[in-house]
Amino acid sequence: MVELRHLRYFVAVAEERHFGRASALLHVTQSTLSAQIQALEREVGGRLFSRTSRRVELTEAGALLLPEARRALAQADRALQVARESVHGEAGTVRIGFSGVAVLQGVLSDDLRDFHRAHPRVGLALTELPPTAQIQAVRDGALDLGYCPDLGLGDTDGLHVTHRAPTPLSVALRTDHELASASAVTTSALRTHELIVFAGSEEDETVLSRLWPAAEEDRSRVRLAGSTLGALALALAGAGVALVPTATQRITLPDLTYRPLHGAPPGPDLLVLSRHDETSGAVHAYLDRVPAP
Repeated sequence: MVELRHLRYFVAVAEERHFGRASALLHVTQSTLSAQIQALEREVGGRLFSRTSRRVELTEAGALLLPEARRALAQADRALQVARESVHGEAGTVRIGFSGVAVLQGVLSDDLRDFHRAHPRVGLALTELPPTAQIQAVRDGALDLGYCPDLGLGDTDGLHVTHRAPTPLSVALRTDHELASASAVTTSALRTHELIVFAGSEEDETVLSRLWPAAEEDRSRVRLAGSTLGALALALAGAGVALVPTATQRITLPDLTYRPLHGAPPGPDLLVLSRHDETSGAVHAYLDRVPAP
């Protein structure tokens, strides 16, 4: 069976046209080199070199083998290099799921920019998904990382959870809403108004109980919206006051304004989800650059 070392020894002799110089270049004895060339010739079924007292010349078979051997060695070296780059986080792709708040807060873009500057050859693939879907995708291997708020996540067993940043809350409301004239809105002031809360699905009652426990007393005045933009659309329609991450203020819409929220429980943390048994060098390199809150 032909091995890569056989081809390396053959190419060295073919380029040096001398067994002594080739053996010195390869750091092997001349007898070892000769034995390996003979083994290769047995596999080929004929001579690859014609030897004289002064020179070593390629036979026709040797001349035909030389460019193919060079290509095979170059491909093998390339394969090893790709594997090394992957192990050291210099190649491959990091697949990231995210919730909109990660972008609005600037956290995801900051992390992506920092990683791309350090590892420009690594691909970055982004998919917007609700938190529960991110958990399943990371666990199943469809995603490598997830950026989502700590809301309604359910079972995170088997995943590593990094608390990336806090997510303070504000309210979004129409500019002609009676509460818009105040510099800030208190939780007590909201008790008589319709409340709009983002939830990834109708089953995400944990979102409501976590963000607004008092609203559980009067569930009829709470609307669940399937996205941040959906919550803002309902607020613009005059359907209520939307409870949103403060970073949502980066979304400017006609007739919509934002106010700080006072007296509410602390907002959820923005989390980064990953697998405990991750083997990708690129993903490890990414996580190594994710700062703690």
